[in-house]
Amino acid sequence: MSTAGPLLQVEKLSKHYSVGSRGLFRRSGGTIRAVDDVSFHLRVGETLGLVGESGCGKTTTARSILHLVQPTGGTVRFEGEDILPVFAAGARPDVLRIRSRLQYVFQDPTLALNPRWTIGETLREPLRIHWPGRRDQWEARIAELLGLVGLEPQHAWRYPHEFSGGQRQRVGIARALAVEPRLLILDEPVSSLDISVRAQILNLLVSLQQRLGLGYLYISHDLASVRFVSSHVAVMYLGKLVEMAEVDAIFARPRHHYTRALLSAIPVPDPDSTQPRIALQGEVPSALRRPAGCPFHPRCPAARTVCREVEPRLEEDEFGHRLACHNPA
Repeated sequence: MSTAGPLLQVEKLSKHYSVGSRGLFRRSGGTIRAVDDVSFHLRVGETLGLVGESGCGKTTTARSILHLVQPTGGTVRFEGEDILPVFAAGARPDVLRIRSRLQYVFQDPTLALNPRWTIGETLREPLRIHWPGRRDQWEARIAELLGLVGLEPQHAWRYPHEFSGGQRQRVGIARALAVEPRLLILDEPVSSLDISVRAQILNLLVSLQQRLGLGYLYISHDLASVRFVSSHVAVMYLGKLVEMAEVDAIFARPRHHYTRALLSAIPVPDPDSTQPRIALQGEVPSALRRPAGCPFHPRCPAARTVCREVEPRLEEDEFGHRLACHNPA
């Protein structure tokens, strides 16, 4: 674990969406709290795995950090600098300076690549924007990037449809690395790939992190891949963090009942396994009408009266977990 200061520090980040009046009698729509008071930090060379069910706010958190959607509140410090005011001010040199150090790898490599551009043109575009005065270095950098992700220099002349899904994701990773970032936000980068190809991409990510000293924010609902690449894990439910810990601690002893249910759902490649499966009752509540108290209490097998009335705070427990639960396991 790195002893340096945080590479990325997120404090009380929120993203709320107002829903307009609707219906015959023009009822107020209310507010969707897609991300609600989220705080975490990430050091150089570490990977934070951000997990949870679909719709819990993982991707909105990532896009708020990058100001791809405008946050409602909170602060984001990258390399010690408060970057949200810089994005909001919109001064192009300052925005490009930050974006060159903080890059995004998208979930679907097919949609993320322009089908009309060759791979060389795709990799040349970030260099054109961020390295306009170093044109003589572009072609050498493109060849270097292709080599970094396991492709050949001649692949620069091909189009995205000529590649497999795994190769297209390698191109997406190469594009994110083009301008020498310090942090990559990986938004479910292997979810659209075959199992064997997933392993190749995950091994590539681990190798690149060790070689380049990158920090990763790894978003996924595939807990097996999270365990493989992450040093820490943060669990989200209905826009809020409910548990955070080092990866080995959270897989060995999950304390939040939602985390326990998620981990019990990991497939075990053994037909004779007797590992118990925790089946949660009910459905995820509407983000528009979140329950009072703990948002998980309607589905929690250990809910008490206090859980229905008082929302728990995310606090560190005696096992080193940051936990938002009145009655942990």
